[in-house]
Amino acid sequence: MHIQQLSVFLEDRSGRLTGLTRILAEHDINITALNLAETTDYGIVRMVVGRPALAKEVLEKAGFSIGLTDVACVNIPDEPGSLYRVLKILTEENINVDYMYAFSNRDVALAVIRTADISGVTGILEKRGVKLLSQRDIYQL
Repeated sequence: MHIQQLSVFLEDRSGRLTGLTRILAEHDINITALNLAETTDYGIVRMVVGRPALAKEVLEKAGFSIGLTDVACVNIPDEPGSLYRVLKILTEENINVDYMYAFSNRDVALAVIRTADISGVTGILEKRGVKLLSQRDIYQL
């Protein structure tokens, strides 16, 4: 069970992130998770949104360079050791994590994980009892 993440390349100049979020707001697209990483000349915004196909379409029309990537989103207790237990499973299976970002809210923590084989990873995690969020849990219908 995987979800789709948008990767948006932004020029390193004031107002680009604001413009991106304005376009999503104008099209009633909710941002569930967002991560911004920068390089010298540009930033990469990775985000999970409520309507990924529509977000890709409207952002491309506005001139943004967009990629859609399959990722896993694990739902774990917000307590010490939860993330370790998930990562330990991946290590035991010799799976490398390309990148991840995580956040918590009260009793629940969510971690978005990208690996080379998302289908394999989600199957392994589900077999080991790790709860994964589905598209239905996140996407706006």
